[in-house]
Amino acid sequence: MFKILKKAMLPKDFKASGIACGLKRSGKPDLALFYSDTPAKAACLFTANKIQAAPLKVDKKLLKASRSFKGIIVNSGNANCFTGKAGLKDAQEMAFSAARVLGVRKPAVLVASTGIIGRRLKIDKIKKALPQAASALSKNGITQAKKAIMTTDTFAKEITVKFNLGGKVVTVCGIAKGAGMIAPNVATMLVFIFTDANIAQMALNEALKIAADNSFNCITVDGCMSTNDMVCILANGAANNSQIGRGENLGIFSRALNTVCLELAKMIIKDAEGATKFIQIKVEKAKSASDAKKVALAIANSNLFKTAMFASSKNILGRTVAAAGTSGVDLKEECLKIKYSPLKKKEVSLTVLLNQGKKSAVVYTSDLSYEYVKINAEYN
Repeated sequence: MFKILKKAMLPKDFKASGIACGLKRSGKPDLALFYSDTPAKAACLFTANKIQAAPLKVDKKLLKASRSFKGIIVNSGNANCFTGKAGLKDAQEMAFSAARVLGVRKPAVLVASTGIIGRRLKIDKIKKALPQAASALSKNGITQAKKAIMTTDTFAKEITVKFNLGGKVVTVCGIAKGAGMIAPNVATMLVFIFTDANIAQMALNEALKIAADNSFNCITVDGCMSTNDMVCILANGAANNSQIGRGENLGIFSRALNTVCLELAKMIIKDAEGATKFIQIKVEKAKSASDAKKVALAIANSNLFKTAMFASSKNILGRTVAAAGTSGVDLKEECLKIKYSPLKKKEVSLTVLLNQGKKSAVVYTSDLSYEYVKINAEYN
């Protein structure tokens, strides 16, 4: 049913660009612009961190003020977080300046930032570069845009899913950045998803939440939650399908969105800072899905478990058992069974059987290496 492409192909009426505006010392692309010729519905999820970056605060107000959007402006190299009232002003000016350059009304452009926390954003560099970013907008501009949102990433995360809905071809395209400070509750990352599906707002909100719960909220690299996490989807309806509300069509759309989100989430783990292994942790036969996920995350966030995985240590059994016991779930030692695949391979699967019920959960993580410490010690 689905045609899955391991590259970003923007849906109908979407354009993008990515340029260097001078925020990164390296001179690499650091400003991305996304634009829809057709007004789009937006749904967003934000970090659960109580300290939130200025762009997230601005976006929450924009989402309350408007029901349709024309684009997103994103910078890397500076998080615009812990910057007080000045940071809020800069984030708002970034969104409004992009709107002016694009010729749309002010509340119609969302904003996102990623990078160093605690430094004032050089908004003048962004404003000066916006005309160039706007003139560079094109269907193929996603190639540069996906690079412009990266920080410590070693490769761009991208995927496209196409499917037929009532005789109309619908496209869901997603790109993401993220490699470190990855923890559930919208793991540390920026994710931008674009679709030409005609879908009701409530259905879009519901589909995104479910997709995130099954993907971005099931990954962890280091248990550290950032301040700038954001997942955003724009749906412009340009495919001209019958509007998706409830029922079978929502199910089809949701499966496509789930595929995009889960593949992007796995790519984030595979690009985890310093990682040498991709680890799948499946907890089965739990009393509830919640219990299963708690146990899986307790194991995935254990530094002792992750370092033992890095070393392919025979002590992995002990590390797993000890971590599972910290989950808060009432475990019975005599019921607990643990199985794992060969540890020396790049992809390792671990299965924990609680033998208490019929529910299960899957979490994805990475090992913890010397390189992770080096990357984060030198990040500046």
